[in-house]
Amino acid sequence: MKTIDTGTVHRCRGFTLLELLVALAIFGLVAVMAYGGLGTVLEQRAHTDASAQRLAALQKTYVVMQRDIEQAVARAIRDEYGDQQAPLAAAPVFQLTRGGWSNPAGRPRSSLQRVGYDLEEQQLVRYAWPVLDRSQDSQPLLQALADNIVSMQVRYLDAASNWQDSWPPLETGVEEAVVEPGLPAAVEVSLEHEYFGNLTWLFQMPR
Repeated sequence: MKTIDTGTVHRCRGFTLLELLVALAIFGLVAVMAYGGLGTVLEQRAHTDASAQRLAALQKTYVVMQRDIEQAVARAIRDEYGDQQAPLAAAPVFQLTRGGWSNPAGRPRSSLQRVGYDLEEQQLVRYAWPVLDRSQDSQPLLQALADNIVSMQVRYLDAASNWQDSWPPLETGVEEAVVEPGLPAAVEVSLEHEYFGNLTWLFQMPR
């Protein structure tokens, strides 16, 4: 017959204070690394979203410009001072007369519209006048298109396939601009963007 030794005491050994401190230190280090990685991911996502918004604004700007330029018509207008302006004028604001102005409400107005583009504090703005021949109280509607535009340059392709820096072009030896019949064959818009660099868009004019 076997006897049981009850004199042996089995003790359960716990964690020492030093081991707890080491475990907490390792946990804290892992938490800091995880938080830093999460912060980097969130920052990258914010940059990606901002870049996507800037790109979307440029794509919208291109579509709006394309719609205006490719529907240009050879219709001169009178400005608020009573002076005649060419169907497409380069200064002081790039302006043109376009057709296809939708009229869903059926208002008694023309389907032609005078629009223009200019930079205001690195923001490309579209102007749209409610009438063609303006009076002194005619104010355009402003539409902000794209931000971070450092500069904008426009060139015009004439009938002889020569690029002109202004329109109507200046004749050699003549200081005042003369209005050529019709419109240029094409318009080239060059934008310098703060983030995307130099962009060049080419639009064909209607024939």
